[in-house]
Amino acid sequence: MTRFIILIWLAVWPFAAHAQDGSFSDWLADFRPRLEASGASAATVSAMLDGLEPDLTAIERDRTQPEFVRPLWEYLDIAASDLRVRNGADEIAGRRAMLTSIENRFGVDYEILVAVWGLESSYGAIQGDRDVVRSLATLAWEGRRRSWAEAQLIAVSRMIDRGLARRDELYGSWAGAMGQTQFIPETYLARGADYDGDGHIDIWNNVGDALSSSANLLSEAGWTRNAPVIIEVVLPDGFDLTSWDPGASRMTAEWSMRGVTRADGGSWTADTLMYASRLNLPAGLRGPAFLTFPNFRALMRYNNSTSYGIGVWLLSQRFNGDFSIRGEWPENDPPITRSQTLALQEGLAALGYDPGTPDGMFGPNTRRALMGFQRDHGYPVDGYAGRIMYDQVVATLAASGPSTD
Repeated sequence: MTRFIILIWLAVWPFAAHAQDGSFSDWLADFRPRLEASGASAATVSAMLDGLEPDLTAIERDRTQPEFVRPLWEYLDIAASDLRVRNGADEIAGRRAMLTSIENRFGVDYEILVAVWGLESSYGAIQGDRDVVRSLATLAWEGRRRSWAEAQLIAVSRMIDRGLARRDELYGSWAGAMGQTQFIPETYLARGADYDGDGHIDIWNNVGDALSSSANLLSEAGWTRNAPVIIEVVLPDGFDLTSWDPGASRMTAEWSMRGVTRADGGSWTADTLMYASRLNLPAGLRGPAFLTFPNFRALMRYNNSTSYGIGVWLLSQRFNGDFSIRGEWPENDPPITRSQTLALQEGLAALGYDPGTPDGMFGPNTRRALMGFQRDHGYPVDGYAGRIMYDQVVATLAASGPSTD
C-alpha cells in the first residue's frame, strides 16, 4: 500500500514542487526591459505591465492535473450533446452565406469550423473572462513554462502596437487562449484572418473573423476540402494487430484488402481507397475502431487530442441529421488514472519493458511498452491502457516475485 501512496504522490509531484524564482515584482523588473527590447512601444509596455499583479488561480490551474481521466464516451456525450448540436445547426442556418464564403476562401468545410467553434467556446458564449496579460505574466513568473509565456506576452505587445487588439479587450482563459475560437497570441498573429476587410481581426466579437482565423489555421495545417476526416470501421475476426503501429499510415485500399469494412455497411469509394489512413482504437480492440485521415491530423494541429478530434468530427456529422458511433464502448474497462498510469509504467519497467521515464502520462513510449507486454503475454496488441490491462500488469508483476522496494 505504501508503494502505491508514493506513486500517487510522484504523479502530482512535478506540478506541486515547482517554486517561483523570486517575487512577481522581481520577474516584472527583469521582463520589462526585455519586452522593451523586443520592440514594444513605451505606451504598450506601460499599458501591459504598470500596476500588474499576479493571478494566483492561474498557477493553481496550471499545477492541478486531473487525477481521473474522463472516458472518451463520456467526453463525446458532452462534446456532441443534443443541445450543442441544436445550437450549431441554428448557427449554420442563420449564417450559411458567411460560412460558405469562408469555406470557399480557405477550403475548409464549414461544418468542421462550426464544430470547432462549438467545442472551443459554445459558439462564443464561453470565451473566458480573465485578463490574458495577467494570466500569461503569472505563468511566466511561476516558471514552469516561462519561455512560452513570455513569448506570448511579446506577441500581445505586437498585437496592441499594430492596432490588432486593444489592451482592454484582451480577455480569455487562464492559460492565455483568446476569443471565440481560443487562439493563443502567437497563433493569432500568425493565423488571424480578417473576414470583413475592416483591418481589425476581432476574434472576440466578430464571428466571421473568428471562424476565418480557424479556417486559416486548418488550411495551413493541410486541410483538404470534402475529404474524409474519420470513418468508423469494423475489423474482421482474428484481425492481426501484432504489426500494427498507431502512428503509421497505410493506403485505405490496403486496409480494405485486410478485411476492414465500413461500420455503416457502405462501400469504399475509389477516392477514399486512395487516401492514406491510420487505424485508431481509442478504447482498445473492444471499442469502436476508426480510420483517421490527413484531415484528422490537421485537427490535431488545432488541439493535439484524439478525444478533441473525434469530438469535432462527431459534432460536425450530427449537424446534418441523425448520426452516431455504431460500435459499443467498453464501459466496464475505463481508462486508468494518472497515478495508475505511473504504477503501470513502474510495473512495465520492472517486467523488462521500457516506458521511458515514469511520469504518469500515457505517451508513445508507454504505449509501445504496453503493446510489447500484450504481445508477449498473448493479449490483443491494442495498446489501450484500461483498467483490465492495468490489473493484468499488476498481477503479472506480483506473480514475478516479491517487490524490492
